[in-house]
Amino acid sequence: MSDQIKIEKPSAEPYKGKRKLYCIPLLYTEKEAQSDYLEMISQYWDQVEEHVSKMEKAGKVIKIYHEAIYSAGEDGMSELEKLNEESYKLVKSKCEEGAELQSLEDKDLFYEFMDWRRCMIIPFNSEKVFSKVLEFYRDTSKRRYEHIAKRIAETLEEGETGMLIMNEEDRSNIQFLSDIEIFIVHPPALADIQHWIREQLKIGKET
Repeated sequence: MSDQIKIEKPSAEPYKGKRKLYCIPLLYTEKEAQSDYLEMISQYWDQVEEHVSKMEKAGKVIKIYHEAIYSAGEDGMSELEKLNEESYKLVKSKCEEGAELQSLEDKDLFYEFMDWRRCMIIPFNSEKVFSKVLEFYRDTSKRRYEHIAKRIAETLEEGETGMLIMNEEDRSNIQFLSDIEIFIVHPPALADIQHWIREQLKIGKET
């Protein structure tokens, strides 16, 4: 697995000619959410855009990959606009600068993955049934991660820089090729959001 580097202002020289991937944790905006959470989410995406712009000193984003998107170009942009308004704005901005949105997911495999993930949320009375569901979920997850790694490896050319927007837990399970330099984008607002969520969970348990 390639080394993962948390960096804001990479020096361009060590990464010249190498394939690079800027990895951004995908956070969703929920319209029914509390106003302070929505404000933090908006701040998060502003900081992501700022950090990516700084990181582009090491390589300008040419290819864009986004979780749950299985079409390229305009079709993919239409899918993304319905999926997540904030990440859509970031991707649109980069595409206007010359980047291209790639298809990332295998549609059938992604839907299979999501169905098994939903099943994992259901409380089970039978340990046997739970074990079976867990087995199917893990198998589907593994095949999905392998597909994503292969898709990026096949489309990100030598010397090119890509941007991957994806759930951080899922992204951490992907085995990227060792010749792809991985940069993790973790702006300060992410820590604030994670702290806020932990506090809300604590309050929920106390009530």
